[in-house]
Amino acid sequence: MSLIFDITKRRTALNGDGLVLREVATGQEITYSELNTRADLFAVALRGALGRAQGDRVGILTHNNAAFFEILFACGKAGVILVPLNWRLTPSELAPLLEDAGIDVLLHDHNCAELSHSLAASRDLQLVPIHTHGDAPTPGSYQALMAEADPAHAPVRDDGWAAEDTWYMLYTSGTTGIPKAVRQTFGMAMANYVNVTQTFGLSVTSRSPNFLPLFHTAGVNLHSMPILISGGTVDVLPGFDPDMFMAVLAEGKTTTIFAVPAVYQALRVHPKFEEIDFGDIPYWGSGGAALPDAVVELFRSKGINIYQGWGMTETGPAILFQTDDDATRKIGSVGRPLLLGDVKIVDDQGRDVPVGEAGELLARGPLITPGYWNRPEANAKTFTEDGWMHTGDVARCDEDGCYFLVDRIKDMYISGAENVYPAEIENVLAGHPDILEAAVVGVDDTTWGEVGCAFVMARPGHTPDEADVLAYCRERLAGYKIPKSMRVLDDFPRTAAGKVRKHILKAENL
Repeated sequence: MSLIFDITKRRTALNGDGLVLREVATGQEITYSELNTRADLFAVALRGALGRAQGDRVGILTHNNAAFFEILFACGKAGVILVPLNWRLTPSELAPLLEDAGIDVLLHDHNCAELSHSLAASRDLQLVPIHTHGDAPTPGSYQALMAEADPAHAPVRDDGWAAEDTWYMLYTSGTTGIPKAVRQTFGMAMANYVNVTQTFGLSVTSRSPNFLPLFHTAGVNLHSMPILISGGTVDVLPGFDPDMFMAVLAEGKTTTIFAVPAVYQALRVHPKFEEIDFGDIPYWGSGGAALPDAVVELFRSKGINIYQGWGMTETGPAILFQTDDDATRKIGSVGRPLLLGDVKIVDDQGRDVPVGEAGELLARGPLITPGYWNRPEANAKTFTEDGWMHTGDVARCDEDGCYFLVDRIKDMYISGAENVYPAEIENVLAGHPDILEAAVVGVDDTTWGEVGCAFVMARPGHTPDEADVLAYCRERLAGYKIPKSMRVLDDFPRTAAGKVRKHILKAENL
């Protein structure tokens, strides 16, 4: 059994006076020593007042705040599994997840109070409100439970946390509509820390904004958790607000950023994008979905190289990222395997494909989840006996060892006996001057079997014309890849990572 030692306790011994968390909206600042103390106190409450035993699950519905990280580390100390839940879901969508995870204690902030009470109305659920910093605590609240806890009764785990033990569980965003809880272990957190640190040069001087949802792996792990382990500082925003985000960057303290493509799309049209000098931020990362070449080139024109990578909730998540050279020479690549991870590409018979050919991407290593909670059939389908995980992504590898994502297997459609990968078409559409973002799905056609339907979002002040856009595609794509129709939408249905939920576009025939 490999051991991981109490992270906040060890970090306190190394730089306890260092600033670890700043809530941008409230101004609250927390040192490593304070984080460790608060996590100790809530660990007492978990095992005492809340009656949680080791291995029990506790749910949380909250927008981004410093308390989330205190609670996460408290769960590590108490041996309790935290289950962050998607506050964008309805009570009818969340109720099955509570049942699946066996949750009867739910923490929530004021933003999720109504949703939490709706859930409690139909099941036996103890609610624990998390107050905004500065508000007076009420009985039974997170802050009150900490104030009542006796630190002398803190759970003692000085023998270490087993690397294979589950720390928290994240439900997949559900681009296919069926969420599964992915077990996240202490060992996965440390493997991701190693991978992200060696890619982005993290240290005690690192500082990054936290704004992606904390019920998603990127919100926790890119780059907040690795920075917390490194001894750096995280600026916590309530969510992605373009104005607040740009104001944080304008302070000149940020050293590294990770964002999904939808965020980069929003930044490129922000009024202050041309005003702010981003030259002091050396590391910009992107993942979660394909970043269009046009966006990469635009940021490069401002002296910014965006490091593209690939990962999944199931991979902890960081397993592929570009190097410095890749970011400039291999636009469109998602990089190479990081230190603690391995990948390969296979055909539908499980055989390795030749260099340059497309196939399914498989992954393995210490950052891979041990499996889904309560999903034995999914586990059997996803994980091979020799340790490889099926990702469901189609990729190819060039002669230099750089990987390129082609598309999701489930997104591919067949038109006139030809395989069509929407991501290629979407990348072309994103280069059109009137289009901000595009999503292509296959729809039934009596002649060709399936044809492409392009859904697009217009750039501010522009109006995409279907005939013009399709003519633009004809100059850049083979005939069978050209969409047969186009629809303009104000926005797309998305997952927490900003991925377009294509099954909704297709099912509702928007």
